[in-house]
Amino acid sequence: MIGTQSKVHTIGVADMKVSDDPDSTLVTYSLGSCLGIVIYDPVAKVGGLLHVMLPEANENKNSKGFNPCKYVDTGVPVLFKKAYKYGAKKNRMIVAVTGGSQILDESGFFNIGKRNLASLRKLFWKNGVMVDKEHVEGNVARTVRLNILDGAITVSICRDKVIIL
Repeated sequence: MIGTQSKVHTIGVADMKVSDDPDSTLVTYSLGSCLGIVIYDPVAKVGGLLHVMLPEANENKNSKGFNPCKYVDTGVPVLFKKAYKYGAKKNRMIVAVTGGSQILDESGFFNIGKRNLASLRKLFWKNGVMVDKEHVEGNVARTVRLNILDGAITVSICRDKVIIL
């Protein structure tokens, strides 16, 4: 769990971080329709957290200023490739997903959260990746934390409830 010596790295929207520093905790706040994708290799002690906004990059991926971490289809491969550079192996990865809520869209017209989840599940299926843990959908915002030392993943809901995945 988070110790007093922990270095907390905040991952913003459309951002990611991979670490092998055992004193690090990765955190992203206020996941609504966005997804927080957590990966952790317990042997290499390498973990990563990605905060994506949208399912697919429909813009020119070669355009100036393009951010692959904004989208499921481009951000997830970047997350995994960076973890591999730190020594993580796909077959040892623990994968957790949080978010995908329906917030600010009571009518369900846009369904961004559901579309994000569908895009992620399709991408994982195509690449043989299994989700081990998830806390998704509903209509609540979530904060997710990953402790690099032990791989503990915690989800906070509305500051009141903490769930250990």
